[in-house]
Amino acid sequence: MPDIEFGCLPTVIGSMPHTDPTGACSLVTCYLKDIPVWPQLPRRSFRENMYAQFSQDFPGEVLKDGRIYIDRTQDLDKPLEQLYTAYLENDIDKYPISPEYAAGLHKFLSLTNLSPLAVKGHIIGPISWGLTVTDDRKRSILYDDILGDAVPKLLRLKAAWQEKELRKISPNTIIFVDEPYMAAFGSVCVLLTRERIIELLDDVFRGISGLKGVHCCGNTDWPILLDTSTDIISFDTYNYAQSLSLYPAEVKKFLDRKGTIAWGIVPNDEELLAKESVASLKDRLEEAMAPFTRKDIPFPQLIRQGLLTPSCGLASLANEEAVALVLELLTELSLKIKQQYM
Repeated sequence: MPDIEFGCLPTVIGSMPHTDPTGACSLVTCYLKDIPVWPQLPRRSFRENMYAQFSQDFPGEVLKDGRIYIDRTQDLDKPLEQLYTAYLENDIDKYPISPEYAAGLHKFLSLTNLSPLAVKGHIIGPISWGLTVTDDRKRSILYDDILGDAVPKLLRLKAAWQEKELRKISPNTIIFVDEPYMAAFGSVCVLLTRERIIELLDDVFRGISGLKGVHCCGNTDWPILLDTSTDIISFDTYNYAQSLSLYPAEVKKFLDRKGTIAWGIVPNDEELLAKESVASLKDRLEEAMAPFTRKDIPFPQLIRQGLLTPSCGLASLANEEAVALVLELLTELSLKIKQQYM
C-alpha cells in the first residue's frame, strides 16, 4: 500500500451529468491534475447507472426496461462455478468492465500525457448492490444464501481489474467502494449485522492492492466502516459534518494507522452552490474539523491526511457548467488550504 499524505488535494466521487465521455474526461483532467478520476455517466445509458454498471456477468443478470434483476429461473450452477473459480484463482481478466457499461472509464484509459500523483476509480459496494438488486421475485440478492455470497466475489474481481487498468496511468491507485445504502443501517431496510457488513466490505477490499476507500453520502454508523480495512473514509461533510465527529476515538485510531478522511465539503446542488465561495467553504471545513481538534486530534494531521471532494457524485447537477463550478471551487479551496497550512 502506498504511503501518501494528500494534504487536502482535490478529487471527486465519480459520477457526472455528461453524455459525452470525451467532454467529461476533458473537464476532469483540466481541474484534477493530481488525482484524476474516470467519469461515470449514468445519463448516457442505463448500463452506466451505478447498480447496472458493475453487474455485467453476474449469474442470471437481466437488464430490461430500466431495471436490473437476477433471473433465478435460469440454470445458475455453471456461471456460479465460473465466478468462484475466477475468484479463487484471482483471474481478474475473466470479469472486465466493458465499454458498453463504462464509456467514461475506457475513454479515460485511452488518455495520454497524464502524470498524476495518483489515479482514482470507484465501484458500487456489496451492501448497496446486494440490497438494491433483487431476484425475479423482488427479493434482495444479499439475503439469498447462494447469490448473496457471490456479490462481493464479483465486485472484488471488477475492482481488481479496474485497478490493474488504472495502473497504466499511475502506479498509485485509489478505488472507492460506494455505499449509499449504509445510510439506512439500523433501519428495517437493512437486516444485516455489523459483522456481516464488515465481512462483505473486507472481501471486496482484499482484491484492491492500492489505496481503498469507502464513501457514504449520508449519516451512518461510522465505527462499522472505520473497523474495516479501508484506507480512506469519504463522507458528505457539507450536509452531515457532525455525523463523523460523534466518534472521535474511532477516528483518531483510524488516522493513527495512517488513514485518510475525504471531506465532501463542496455541495452538489445548484442552489447551495450559488450561496458559497472559497472563503465560506474554507470556514465550513474548519468548523467541521474543529470537534476533532478538541478531542486531541491535531489540526495539522487532519490537513495532511485529508482529501477534498464534493459532497457526493455530480450526476445530479443540471449541466456541465455547474460541474465546472464545483471543480473550480474545489481546486481553489485546496490551493487556499495548502497555501495557509502546508
